[in-house]
Amino acid sequence: MNFQFMNPDELKAKIEAGEEIVVVDIRDPGSFAAGSIKGSLLLSNDNVQLFIEQTDKSRPVIVCCYHGNSSQSAAQFLAEQGFNDTYSLQGGYELWKTVCPEYCH
Repeated sequence: MNFQFMNPDELKAKIEAGEEIVVVDIRDPGSFAAGSIKGSLLLSNDNVQLFIEQTDKSRPVIVCCYHGNSSQSAAQFLAEQGFNDTYSLQGGYELWKTVCPEYCH
């Protein structure tokens, strides 16, 4: 199973439609605390196993990093763990905060 790409406009549409999605942020805790996508979860080596065990694998999972590079390998890893609908957010948080600032905190 492989991941797919999602651009900020597509993610915004899913959020606005109230779709049951999971957004995970793999940036460092300081960057996450300074600003993140509303409703996103910080995912790290410390909690990834718990996330895999406790998250519904049928729900779409969108992985966010700084610029959309690291999220690709994380999304692929999650797809290999059985998540059926996994995405890497194109442009990462840097693009997200310019395109969709109303969904940042």
